[in-house]
Amino acid sequence: MIVKNVINEDLLTIPEAKELLDRIKSERAEEGSEELGYELKKAIRHVDAFSKIDAEKSRALVTNLLKRDNMKPEIAIRIADILPETRDELRSIYAKERFILTTEDLDQMLDLVADVT
Repeated sequence: MIVKNVINEDLLTIPEAKELLDRIKSERAEEGSEELGYELKKAIRHVDAFSKIDAEKSRALVTNLLKRDNMKPEIAIRIADILPETRDELRSIYAKERFILTTEDLDQMLDLVADVT
């Protein structure tokens, strides 16, 4: 498939991608084309394996994280996908950033994650 230009681009969490792929899979089943392409099968297997919460909860977590200072959308999506449980896991997500988070910031983000799970 050749893409000529990108019209729109949205960042999705893994649970949101799972919801979209499940919808595509069910639409194709209704149409009668039971055979799914190799890439689609691999993508469905991947999101099934790594999706930990539902799409609504993951989007709510991203929204809450984006309200914080020094939070980029890419990092909020990564946190919602990984659902870190410790400060060290959260620090590893921020490893490439040019600022250091305080223990209080880390604990507040972990509280947001704990509320979702």
